[in-house]
Amino acid sequence: MKTQFDVRSEACAVFDKEIEALQKTRDALGADFEALVELVLNCRGKVILTGMGKPGHIGTKIAASLASLGTPAFFMHPAEAMHGDLGMVTKDDVVILMSYSGESEEVTRLLPVLQEIGCVTVAITGKGKSTLARECMHRYVFPAFEEACYMHLAPTSSTTALLVLGDALAVTVAKLRNYTKEDFGLHHPAGALGKKLLVKVSDLMYTGKENAVVSEGSSLRSAIVEMSTKGLSMVTIVDGEGKLKGIITDGDLRRMLEKGIDVYNETIDAVMTRNPKWIDSREMAVNALQFMSDRRITSMPVLDETGKVVGSVLMQDIYKAGIVR
Repeated sequence: MKTQFDVRSEACAVFDKEIEALQKTRDALGADFEALVELVLNCRGKVILTGMGKPGHIGTKIAASLASLGTPAFFMHPAEAMHGDLGMVTKDDVVILMSYSGESEEVTRLLPVLQEIGCVTVAITGKGKSTLARECMHRYVFPAFEEACYMHLAPTSSTTALLVLGDALAVTVAKLRNYTKEDFGLHHPAGALGKKLLVKVSDLMYTGKENAVVSEGSSLRSAIVEMSTKGLSMVTIVDGEGKLKGIITDGDLRRMLEKGIDVYNETIDAVMTRNPKWIDSREMAVNALQFMSDRRITSMPVLDETGKVVGSVLMQDIYKAGIVR
Protein backbone atom coordinates (compact mmCIF):
# COMPACT_ATOMS: atom_id res chain seq x y z
CA MET A 1 0.00 0.00 0.00
CA LYS A 2 1.40 3.37 -1.05
CA THR A 3 1.90 6.06 1.57
CA GLN A 4 0.18 9.31 0.67
CA PHE A 5 2.70 11.88 -0.50
CA ASP A 6 2.21 15.32 1.04
CA VAL A 7 3.27 17.68 -1.74
CA ARG A 8 2.86 20.83 0.31
CA SER A 9 4.95 19.51 3.19
CA GLU A 10 7.72 18.44 0.84
CA ALA A 11 7.74 21.86 -0.82
CA CYS A 12 7.75 23.63 2.55
CA ALA A 13 10.70 21.50 3.63
CA VAL A 14 12.68 22.79 0.64
CA PHE A 15 11.86 26.37 1.60
CA ASP A 16 12.87 25.67 5.19
CA LYS A 17 16.23 24.17 4.18
CA GLU A 18 17.05 27.05 1.86
CA ILE A 19 15.95 29.70 4.35
CA GLU A 20 18.14 28.02 6.95
CA ALA A 21 21.08 28.11 4.53
CA LEU A 22 20.50 31.81 3.91
CA GLN A 23 20.30 32.55 7.63
CA LYS A 24 23.55 30.70 8.26
CA THR A 25 25.24 32.51 5.38
CA ARG A 26 23.98 35.87 6.63
CA ASP A 27 25.08 35.24 10.18
CA ALA A 28 28.53 34.10 9.04
CA LEU A 29 29.28 37.25 7.03
CA GLY A 30 32.53 38.66 8.30
CA ALA A 31 36.00 39.76 7.32
CA ASP A 32 36.15 37.50 4.26
CA PHE A 33 33.03 39.13 2.78
CA GLU A 34 34.34 42.60 3.64
CA ALA A 35 37.57 41.73 1.85
CA LEU A 36 35.61 40.61 -1.20
CA VAL A 37 33.73 43.92 -1.23
CA GLU A 38 37.01 45.84 -1.04
CA LEU A 39 38.50 43.83 -3.91
CA VAL A 40 35.53 44.56 -6.16
CA LEU A 41 35.31 48.20 -5.08
CA ASN A 42 39.01 48.83 -5.80
CA CYS A 43 39.19 46.76 -9.00
CA ARG A 44 40.88 48.80 -11.74
CA GLY A 45 39.72 46.47 -14.48
CA LYS A 46 36.69 44.20 -14.72
CA VAL A 47 35.10 41.73 -12.34
CA ILE A 48 34.92 38.36 -14.09
CA LEU A 49 32.85 35.49 -12.73
CA THR A 50 33.29 31.88 -13.76
CA GLY A 51 31.78 28.61 -12.69
CA MET A 52 30.55 25.35 -14.15
CA GLY A 53 26.99 24.02 -14.12
CA LYS A 54 24.55 25.57 -11.65
CA PRO A 55 27.10 27.97 -10.12
CA GLY A 56 27.79 29.14 -13.67
CA HIS A 57 24.13 30.01 -14.18
CA ILE A 58 24.16 31.94 -10.91
CA GLY A 59 27.43 33.60 -11.92
CA THR A 60 25.77 34.98 -15.04
CA LYS A 61 23.14 36.65 -12.89
CA ILE A 62 25.68 38.02 -10.41
CA ALA A 63 27.74 39.53 -13.24
CA ALA A 64 24.59 41.12 -14.67
CA SER A 65 23.68 42.57 -11.26
CA LEU A 66 27.16 44.01 -10.75
CA ALA A 67 27.12 45.62 -14.20
CA SER A 68 23.58 46.90 -13.65
CA LEU A 69 24.72 48.65 -10.47
CA GLY A 70 27.84 50.26 -11.90
CA THR A 71 30.60 47.64 -11.63
CA PRO A 72 31.98 46.50 -15.02
CA ALA A 73 31.52 42.74 -14.93
CA PHE A 74 30.84 39.73 -17.13
CA PHE A 75 30.56 35.95 -16.92
CA MET A 76 33.23 33.76 -18.55
CA HIS A 77 32.36 30.13 -19.19
CA PRO A 78 35.30 28.01 -17.95
CA ALA A 79 35.24 25.71 -20.98
CA GLU A 80 35.18 28.63 -23.43
CA ALA A 81 37.92 30.28 -21.38
CA MET A 82 40.29 27.41 -22.25
CA HIS A 83 39.53 27.96 -25.92
CA GLY A 84 40.35 31.65 -26.22
CA ASP A 85 38.14 33.59 -23.83
CA LEU A 86 41.04 33.89 -21.38
CA GLY A 87 42.24 36.57 -23.76
CA MET A 88 39.62 38.86 -22.17
CA VAL A 89 41.36 38.67 -18.79
CA THR A 90 44.01 41.23 -17.83
CA LYS A 91 46.19 41.72 -14.77
CA ASP A 92 43.90 44.53 -13.57
CA ASP A 93 40.87 42.23 -13.31
CA VAL A 94 39.37 40.39 -10.36
CA VAL A 95 38.33 36.86 -11.29
CA ILE A 96 35.82 35.17 -8.99
CA LEU A 97 35.82 31.39 -9.36
CA MET A 98 32.75 29.60 -8.01
CA SER A 99 32.51 25.93 -7.12
CA TYR A 100 30.80 24.65 -3.98
CA SER A 101 33.02 21.57 -3.87
CA GLY A 102 36.06 23.61 -4.87
CA GLU A 103 37.16 20.73 -7.09
CA SER A 104 35.31 21.37 -10.37
CA GLU A 105 37.94 20.44 -12.93
CA GLU A 106 36.78 22.96 -15.54
CA VAL A 107 37.26 25.72 -12.97
CA THR A 108 40.45 24.63 -11.21
CA ARG A 109 42.37 24.15 -14.45
CA LEU A 110 42.02 27.89 -15.11
CA LEU A 111 44.18 28.70 -12.10
CA PRO A 112 47.68 28.27 -13.64
CA VAL A 113 46.80 30.58 -16.53
CA LEU A 114 45.18 33.17 -14.28
CA GLN A 115 48.21 33.11 -12.02
CA GLU A 116 50.41 33.68 -15.06
CA ILE A 117 48.26 36.64 -16.16
CA GLY A 118 48.66 38.14 -12.70
CA CYS A 119 45.02 39.00 -12.02
CA VAL A 120 43.43 38.78 -8.58
CA THR A 121 41.72 35.43 -8.00
CA VAL A 122 38.93 34.82 -5.50
CA ALA A 123 37.40 31.45 -4.62
CA ILE A 124 33.78 31.20 -3.55
CA THR A 125 33.30 27.68 -2.27
CA GLY A 126 31.78 25.56 0.44
CA LYS A 127 35.02 23.69 1.20
CA GLY A 128 37.82 25.60 2.88
CA LYS A 129 40.43 22.90 2.20
CA SER A 130 39.56 22.43 -1.48
CA THR A 131 41.93 23.00 -4.38
CA LEU A 132 40.12 26.18 -5.32
CA ALA A 133 40.32 27.60 -1.82
CA ARG A 134 44.03 26.75 -1.52
CA GLU A 135 45.16 28.04 -4.90
CA CYS A 136 43.26 31.33 -5.13
CA MET A 137 44.71 34.53 -3.65
CA HIS A 138 41.51 35.16 -1.68
CA ARG A 139 38.59 33.00 -0.66
CA TYR A 140 35.07 33.14 0.66
CA VAL A 141 33.86 29.90 2.27
CA PHE A 142 30.18 29.24 2.95
CA PRO A 143 29.22 27.95 6.39
CA ALA A 144 28.04 24.35 6.61
CA PHE A 145 24.44 23.71 5.55
CA GLU A 146 22.48 20.98 3.80
CA GLU A 147 21.27 20.99 0.22
CA ALA A 148 17.47 21.13 0.07
CA CYS A 149 17.40 18.23 -2.36
CA TYR A 150 16.02 15.15 -0.52
CA MET A 151 19.15 13.25 -1.60
CA HIS A 152 21.38 16.16 -0.50
CA LEU A 153 22.98 16.06 -3.96
CA ALA A 154 21.46 18.58 -6.39
CA PRO A 155 22.70 22.17 -5.93
CA THR A 156 19.77 23.88 -4.23
CA SER A 157 20.64 25.56 -0.93
CA SER A 158 24.15 26.27 -2.19
CA THR A 159 23.01 28.03 -5.37
CA THR A 160 20.40 30.05 -3.47
CA ALA A 161 23.05 31.15 -0.96
CA LEU A 162 25.41 32.01 -3.83
CA LEU A 163 22.72 34.07 -5.57
CA VAL A 164 21.92 36.11 -2.46
CA LEU A 165 25.61 36.51 -1.64
CA GLY A 166 26.08 37.95 -5.14
CA ASP A 167 23.17 40.34 -4.64
CA ALA A 168 24.64 41.45 -1.31
CA LEU A 169 28.00 42.03 -2.99
CA ALA A 170 26.54 44.04 -5.90
CA VAL A 171 24.28 46.20 -3.74
CA THR A 172 26.91 46.86 -1.06
CA VAL A 173 29.51 47.90 -3.62
CA ALA A 174 26.99 50.14 -5.40
CA LYS A 175 26.14 51.90 -2.14
CA LEU A 176 29.82 52.41 -1.34
CA ARG A 177 30.28 53.92 -4.81
CA ASN A 178 27.42 56.35 -4.11
CA TYR A 179 25.65 54.92 -7.15
CA THR A 180 22.53 57.05 -7.74
CA LYS A 181 19.14 56.66 -9.39
CA GLU A 182 20.45 58.83 -12.21
CA ASP A 183 23.38 56.44 -12.69
CA PHE A 184 20.94 53.54 -12.76
CA GLY A 185 18.84 55.29 -15.39
CA LEU A 186 21.94 55.89 -17.51
CA HIS A 187 22.62 52.14 -17.53
CA HIS A 188 18.95 51.28 -18.27
CA PRO A 189 17.94 53.87 -20.89
CA ALA A 190 15.55 51.62 -22.81
CA GLY A 191 13.36 50.61 -19.88
CA ALA A 192 10.53 52.52 -18.28
CA LEU A 193 12.56 52.95 -15.11
CA GLY A 194 15.48 54.43 -17.02
CA LYS A 195 13.19 56.84 -18.80
CA LYS A 196 11.69 57.92 -15.50
CA LEU A 197 15.16 58.82 -14.29
CA LEU A 198 16.46 60.39 -17.50
CA VAL A 199 13.70 61.99 -19.56
CA LYS A 200 13.05 65.63 -18.74
CA VAL A 201 10.18 67.90 -19.70
CA SER A 202 12.52 69.66 -22.14
CA ASP A 203 12.90 66.37 -24.04
CA LEU A 204 9.16 66.07 -24.71
CA MET A 205 7.84 69.62 -24.90
CA TYR A 206 6.66 71.44 -28.03
CA THR A 207 8.92 74.42 -28.54
CA GLY A 208 9.75 77.08 -31.11
CA LYS A 209 7.51 76.99 -34.18
CA GLU A 210 5.79 73.83 -32.93
CA ASN A 211 4.41 75.55 -29.84
CA ALA A 212 1.07 77.39 -29.88
CA VAL A 213 1.75 80.91 -28.54
CA VAL A 214 0.04 84.29 -28.99
CA SER A 215 0.71 87.70 -27.41
CA GLU A 216 -1.62 89.29 -24.90
CA GLY A 217 -4.15 91.62 -26.51
CA SER A 218 -4.60 89.31 -29.51
CA SER A 219 -8.04 88.33 -30.72
CA LEU A 220 -9.65 85.10 -29.58
CA ARG A 221 -9.95 84.16 -33.23
CA SER A 222 -6.17 84.34 -33.71
CA ALA A 223 -5.67 82.13 -30.66
CA ILE A 224 -8.08 79.55 -32.07
CA VAL A 225 -6.24 79.59 -35.41
CA GLU A 226 -2.88 79.18 -33.64
CA MET A 227 -4.16 76.26 -31.56
CA SER A 228 -5.65 74.57 -34.62
CA THR A 229 -2.57 75.15 -36.80
CA LYS A 230 -0.17 73.69 -34.24
CA GLY A 231 -2.48 70.78 -33.45
CA LEU A 232 -2.18 71.25 -29.70
CA SER A 233 -4.90 71.23 -27.06
CA MET A 234 -3.74 74.52 -25.61
CA VAL A 235 -2.49 77.95 -26.61
CA THR A 236 -0.20 79.96 -24.32
CA ILE A 237 -0.53 83.73 -23.95
CA VAL A 238 2.65 85.76 -23.25
CA ASP A 239 3.57 89.38 -22.69
CA GLY A 240 6.14 91.36 -24.65
CA GLU A 241 9.00 89.77 -22.71
CA GLY A 242 7.78 86.20 -23.26
CA LYS A 243 6.50 85.84 -19.70
CA LEU A 244 3.43 83.70 -19.04
CA LYS A 245 0.13 85.60 -18.82
CA GLY A 246 -2.43 82.84 -19.31
CA ILE A 247 -3.70 79.90 -21.36
CA ILE A 248 -6.74 78.81 -23.31
CA THR A 249 -7.42 75.10 -23.70
CA ASP A 250 -9.67 73.30 -26.14
CA GLY A 251 -11.99 72.64 -23.19
CA ASP A 252 -12.14 76.37 -22.47
CA LEU A 253 -13.00 76.98 -26.11
CA ARG A 254 -15.89 74.49 -26.10
CA ARG A 255 -17.36 76.13 -23.02
CA MET A 256 -17.07 79.57 -24.64
CA LEU A 257 -18.94 78.38 -27.73
CA GLU A 258 -21.68 76.90 -25.53
CA LYS A 259 -22.06 80.30 -23.85
CA GLY A 260 -22.30 82.03 -27.23
CA ILE A 261 -19.14 84.12 -26.93
CA ASP A 262 -18.32 86.02 -30.14
CA VAL A 263 -14.99 84.45 -31.09
CA TYR A 264 -14.44 87.00 -33.86
CA ASN A 265 -14.59 90.12 -31.71
CA GLU A 266 -13.48 88.94 -28.27
CA THR A 267 -9.89 89.41 -27.07
CA ILE A 268 -8.01 86.63 -25.34
CA ASP A 269 -7.33 88.82 -22.31
CA ALA A 270 -11.03 88.72 -21.41
CA VAL A 271 -11.41 84.94 -21.57
CA MET A 272 -7.99 83.36 -20.85
CA THR A 273 -7.19 81.49 -17.63
CA ARG A 274 -4.78 83.70 -15.73
CA ASN A 275 -1.94 82.38 -13.52
CA PRO A 276 -2.19 78.85 -14.88
CA LYS A 277 -0.21 75.88 -13.62
CA TRP A 278 3.16 75.52 -15.29
CA ILE A 279 6.28 73.32 -15.11
CA ASP A 280 10.00 74.02 -15.27
CA SER A 281 11.73 72.70 -18.40
CA ARG A 282 14.40 71.06 -16.20
CA GLU A 283 11.87 68.98 -14.28
CA MET A 284 11.68 65.22 -14.85
CA ALA A 285 8.86 64.21 -17.18
CA VAL A 286 7.54 61.66 -14.68
CA ASN A 287 7.09 64.47 -12.13
CA ALA A 288 5.22 66.55 -14.70
CA LEU A 289 2.93 63.59 -15.32
CA GLN A 290 2.23 63.24 -11.59
CA PHE A 291 1.64 67.00 -11.30
CA MET A 292 -0.90 66.96 -14.13
CA SER A 293 -2.61 63.80 -12.87
CA ASP A 294 -3.04 65.27 -9.38
CA ARG A 295 -4.65 68.42 -10.82
CA ARG A 296 -6.60 66.67 -13.57
CA ILE A 297 -5.10 68.70 -16.37
CA THR A 298 -3.74 67.34 -19.63
CA SER A 299 -1.36 70.09 -20.74
CA MET A 300 0.83 72.82 -19.27
CA PRO A 301 3.07 75.67 -20.35
CA VAL A 302 6.79 75.10 -19.82
CA LEU A 303 9.01 77.84 -18.43
CA ASP A 304 12.79 78.19 -18.28
CA GLU A 305 14.85 79.27 -15.28
CA THR A 306 14.20 82.95 -16.08
CA GLY A 307 10.42 82.52 -16.08
CA LYS A 308 9.98 82.79 -19.84
CA VAL A 309 7.72 80.45 -21.79
CA VAL A 310 9.80 77.97 -23.79
CA GLY A 311 7.23 75.32 -24.66
CA SER A 312 4.19 73.23 -23.86
CA VAL A 313 3.97 69.68 -22.58
CA LEU A 314 1.05 67.30 -23.07
CA MET A 315 0.20 64.38 -20.82
CA GLN A 316 -0.36 62.10 -23.82
CA ASP A 317 3.22 62.64 -25.02
CA ILE A 318 4.63 61.62 -21.65
CA TYR A 319 2.62 58.41 -21.84
CA LYS A 320 3.78 57.83 -25.43
CA ALA A 321 7.41 58.13 -24.29
CA GLY A 322 6.98 54.88 -22.36
CA ILE A 323 7.77 56.37 -18.96
CA VAL A 324 4.72 54.73 -17.40
CA ARG A 325 3.64 51.20 -18.35
